[in-house]
Amino acid sequence: MITDAKHPTTLKAESSTPGAVISWAAGYDFLIWLVTLGRDRLLRERLLQPAHLEAGETVLDVGCGTGSLAIVAKQQVGTNGSVDGIDASAPMIVRARRKARKAGAEITFELGIAQSLAFPDNRFDVVLNTVMLHHLPRKTREESVREMRRVLKSGGRLLAVEFGGAAPHGRGPLAHFHSHGHIRPHELADLLSGPGLEIVEKGSIGIWDLQFVLAKAV
Repeated sequence: MITDAKHPTTLKAESSTPGAVISWAAGYDFLIWLVTLGRDRLLRERLLQPAHLEAGETVLDVGCGTGSLAIVAKQQVGTNGSVDGIDASAPMIVRARRKARKAGAEITFELGIAQSLAFPDNRFDVVLNTVMLHHLPRKTREESVREMRRVLKSGGRLLAVEFGGAAPHGRGPLAHFHSHGHIRPHELADLLSGPGLEIVEKGSIGIWDLQFVLAKAV
């Protein structure tokens, strides 16, 4: 059990989600900084680029981790837009809240699981999930994508980003980070081709072998 002293919610580690849950929040941020050679801000911007965020949009970051991507997304949608983030790891949510306060970014971070989103239908313009689906078993991935589609507005956008190939050889920090898993590009496209979704764009992020698929809610 972890309590965020500046937030009234007591966070409990999520036990009902299958797959891996990362709890080493501070270490995760350091690893990202290390593998990007200190250019983690550039990585976040490149990850968001295919989403084509616009001022005033409502955004949900599923598997938000320590909140870095959500903070950049909030800066892009501006004061008239809103960003929510959910993650199954309590330490990640605690750290995300602290980072948002430090950045002066008004973002709501809550503990939650991708396959059971605590939001009403047609709530968001954009749903993001970056390098998180591979942590889940295949059936749970499919359930999660259906949930992401449910909370999207008609015409809304769903962006998924994943490592597209096998982990590189060696013992460096990137190999360690990549070793968590990957989803082949055609598998990612198949996953986002379910009912109510239409793929509008796909390709490489341009960093490592990260691949993206952007789908529209129809």
